[in-house]
Amino acid sequence: MRQLPSNRACRRQRGVAAVEFALLVGVFFSFLVGVLELSRAMYIYQTLQEVTRRAASAAAQADFSDADQLDRIRQYAVLRATPGELPFGAPVTDLHVRIEYQALLRDAGGQLAMTPIAPGALPASPALNRQVCNLNPNSPFCIRFVRVQICNPGNTATCDRVPYQLMLPLISFDLYLPRATTISVAESLGYEPGQAPNP
Repeated sequence: MRQLPSNRACRRQRGVAAVEFALLVGVFFSFLVGVLELSRAMYIYQTLQEVTRRAASAAAQADFSDADQLDRIRQYAVLRATPGELPFGAPVTDLHVRIEYQALLRDAGGQLAMTPIAPGALPASPALNRQVCNLNPNSPFCIRFVRVQICNPGNTATCDRVPYQLMLPLISFDLYLPRATTISVAESLGYEPGQAPNP
């Protein structure tokens, strides 16, 4: 005949089970949080490329001298109609989307190279840009390309990478988001036929 375990043995066993459960729950939730963070990081990495693609495509057809239109393009790029963060993509906002215009210059060796045009050196209007490009397509003031990157808005001189922000900051580590650079050929840049160039 089998003997039933004593109450003391059962209580001891329940304590062991509770400790094992507590250890496994900690491991399980750590793994779950890790999977969620990795999934979100992959989502942001993939979405940033789409953000810059959308902005470059729209900026290639928009008037570069209209600041409000460029702000709307930045908002459109981060999937919003108003200023704010990329959905599920904090800390990236429309302010992180940097739109730059580039000229195609020929160096002393005859090689062509894309060169950024300083904001103060841009032509006054899309019509004037068209006129400059017709006279000399390799002019340092002829917008030939639009480059869009994800940059830290705190530094306008260089394109510093944006640090990744954890959903649950349980651990700290340095992970930076990619710049996700997209370069598009300048299209109309907002030019409408019959528009007179502004000096």
